[in-house]
Amino acid sequence: MKFHYQGGYLEIIIQNAYHFEQIPLSSRIKSWVNCALGEDRPGELTVRIVNEFESAALNERYRKVAGATNILAFPYQSCDTDLLPESEIIGDLVVCAPVLEREATAQGKALIAHWAHILIHGSLHLIGYDHENKEEAKAMEAKERVLLEALGFDNPYKYRQ
Repeated sequence: MKFHYQGGYLEIIIQNAYHFEQIPLSSRIKSWVNCALGEDRPGELTVRIVNEFESAALNERYRKVAGATNILAFPYQSCDTDLLPESEIIGDLVVCAPVLEREATAQGKALIAHWAHILIHGSLHLIGYDHENKEEAKAMEAKERVLLEALGFDNPYKYRQ
């Protein structure tokens, strides 16, 4: 699916690597990612939905952290290339469906709301948001809450309060 903007197209490619059945419709996934990235960001990104084994392998390889995680974000670090603006690669998101299902149950959240939250969270990482310290985490969580509220979802952090 492509979203057209003045500056070009945003193409979001979804790969359901293990044919999970309980995932949101691709149109929803794409709308959540699009919401987080903003209205004027042409380019391409991939959302890959994986099992725990693949998530754990990627987490260990790239973050040096053992075990599967809910989402990994791999922003594309642009370099001097001849890529046209329309083909700018934004990055990749790797979502572990079994981890999301467990977290949603443990946190008492609707699975669809957790999918929206985690995809927005990962998309924000692709455009520079982080949560390495309290100040960054506070800013990122505030942005997530605003975006999720605009989409009709509750505060994803209310279970912590």
